[in-house]
Amino acid sequence: MTEPASAARPSLVRALGRWDLTAIGVNQVIGGSVFLMPALVAAEVGAWAPWFFVVVGLQSLLIAVCFAEAASRFDATGGPYLFARAAFGRFASFEMGWMLWYVRAASWASIINGLADALGFYWPALAGGPARALFITAAVGLICWVNVLGIRQSAFVVNLFTVGKLLPLALFVVVGAFFLNPAALVPTGAVTWTAAGTTGLYVVFAYGGFEVATVPAGEATDPMRMVPFALVTTIVVVAAIMTLVQVVALGTLPSLASSRTPLADASTLLMGAAGGFLLTAGAAVSMTGNNVGQALSGSRNLFALAEQGDLPAVFARIHPAHRTPWVAIVFTSAVSLALALTGSFALLAAGSAIARLVVYAGSCASVIVLRRPGLAAAVRPASFVVPGGALVPVLGVILSLSLIAGATTEQLVVGLGALGVGAALFAVAAPRRERHR
Repeated sequence: MTEPASAARPSLVRALGRWDLTAIGVNQVIGGSVFLMPALVAAEVGAWAPWFFVVVGLQSLLIAVCFAEAASRFDATGGPYLFARAAFGRFASFEMGWMLWYVRAASWASIINGLADALGFYWPALAGGPARALFITAAVGLICWVNVLGIRQSAFVVNLFTVGKLLPLALFVVVGAFFLNPAALVPTGAVTWTAAGTTGLYVVFAYGGFEVATVPAGEATDPMRMVPFALVTTIVVVAAIMTLVQVVALGTLPSLASSRTPLADASTLLMGAAGGFLLTAGAAVSMTGNNVGQALSGSRNLFALAEQGDLPAVFARIHPAHRTPWVAIVFTSAVSLALALTGSFALLAAGSAIARLVVYAGSCASVIVLRRPGLAAAVRPASFVVPGGALVPVLGVILSLSLIAGATTEQLVVGLGALGVGAALFAVAAPRRERHR
């Protein structure tokens, strides 16, 4: 747990409600991938694609309820970092917190470049050169400023962009339902193990990000009840959206598997040029909202590490007027900007799937450990308990580890490298931890 803030020291503001946390989760999952993923998945498994979204959605729900039980014991900022700290000690928790921050920084850099690419279709100057660098710098700076201003402002922007990205997707699904070709939705032939494994990783990546709803618990009004609600609701909402989007894309765009902009192409067929523009604009809105969420959750991961004494205290500084972890926000923004401008995110992104799965496996395992009588007495009682005893958490661990086993060599090398960097940082920070005891 965290020490209570003194009267002289500013603390975070508890202003997030259950729907704010849900919007943070949905915003993080529905990023840019939903606008591109239908083509990638269809190219691998054809008309079986919607079923993969259903199955992986159920698997993600299984992991999400484990997060929900663990989160229902904590009311501070940190999410999986706090779960691991209570269950497994400082080293494991540091690795979890580090990997969470690493994923957010690399993802932000990747998606801000994707946003520049999307807008570059209409503004060619953004394809490269000074204009692209200036746009990326301005966008990151603006997002950083909004996050420093306050959690209420950040939540409002996230909520606004979440609605903005869901509306064009909903219109696409509703209009497309009237033009479906039923024959295109009938699976034919068997799926190879290779194709199934590749597709599984694609879809797991598409569902990734729901765990961020646990991170800003220290800024929620009733986190031990609201965070579990947000986690489950996020998975249910995004599973419905992504499955329906895949069905409509598959049933309306004959060339789906070869399309580079599948939803924009399908919308152009359904609604003309205006439809294509609407979905392209929707993709830009989606990626912008995702970037705001990356800054919010990434900075809170860094703040939590510092608050618990695992990083220099400067990263835990709270702005006296805005009551936000401003140093963590600025630092996370600066690192993401550097990665975005140099292209270094491309290498780091390869290991993000491993990082996320390590967090999933560790969080599911923590549920089992935190139920032990000795540890259960050291943390708050769970307000949400996964039924079935240890079955669901064990399945969550097995599922996460099996997906790691199916990763590419590049993903494994980069992911293990990131863990190694985290271990080195943990060793360097040892003197500070001793002083913090």
